[in-house]
Amino acid sequence: MKRSTLVLLIILLAAPFSYSQLWKMRRWEANLGAGPSFFFGDVGGYTIGKNLLGFKDLTYLQTRFNVNGNFKYRFTRNLNGRVSLTYGIFHATDQRGSNEGRELEATTSLFEPSVMAEYYFVKNYSETSWLFARRKRAFIFDLLKSLDLYAFGGVGGASYAVKGNDELISREMQDGGFTMVIPAGLGATLIYSPNLNFGLEVGGRYALTDYLDGYTSQYSKANDVYYFANLTITYKLKTGRNGLPRFR
Repeated sequence: MKRSTLVLLIILLAAPFSYSQLWKMRRWEANLGAGPSFFFGDVGGYTIGKNLLGFKDLTYLQTRFNVNGNFKYRFTRNLNGRVSLTYGIFHATDQRGSNEGRELEATTSLFEPSVMAEYYFVKNYSETSWLFARRKRAFIFDLLKSLDLYAFGGVGGASYAVKGNDELISREMQDGGFTMVIPAGLGATLIYSPNLNFGLEVGGRYALTDYLDGYTSQYSKANDVYYFANLTITYKLKTGRNGLPRFR
C-alpha cells in the first residue's frame, strides 16, 4: 500500500514537469510568410508637417508584396534563433505627395537574408497541457491560452535592383547594390496543434543606405526604411536524439 502510494505521488509530481518540457520535442520550426510591403524613401511621400506620422504615405497603389521563408531553433521556451530569407518588391512615385513636380518613379526588387532572435514575452499554455500532449486541436474558447506574443530583432543584408523612369535615370540613378539592414518588429502566433502554428508579424528594416529607390535628395535626413506585414504558417519538426530535426 505504501509502495503504490509512493509511485502515485511520484507520477503526480513528475507529470507537470514532463508536460512543461514538451517543447523540447519540437525545437526546430519551418516557417513561411507572405504579405504587403511598404517603402519609405526619397521618391514620393509627403514632407514632415504635412504627414500624420507617415500614414499619408501608405496607399494601396504604392503597396507591393513580399514572401519569406524562415528556419528556427528554440534555445529555450522563450527564446528562438532564426535564419530568414525574404524577397520583396517596392514602388515609389512622385505622382502623389509633396514632390509631384519632379515626376520621379522607381520600382525596387530586393533579396534579404538575415539572422534574428525572437523573444516571447507572452507564452501560450497549450504546450504544457494534457490536450496538447494528446495532439488535440485548440478549442475556440482556449484561443487566448494558445497565443504567443514576441519581439524580434537582428541583422541582415539586402541585395537590391532599381528600375526608374526617364526622369529618375536622368538624375544619375543608382540601379542597385548591397547594403546592411537592421530588422526589428513584433509578432503573434496561434498554437493550432502540436505541429502547426498560424501567425501575424509586422517588422521594419532600417537600411544603411539612402539609395534603395536609386535616389537621394539634398533634403534627406535619414536612410531608407521599409516594412513587411506577413501572415505566417509554421510547421514544427520533431527533434531527433542527436538534436537535429527529423523530416520523417
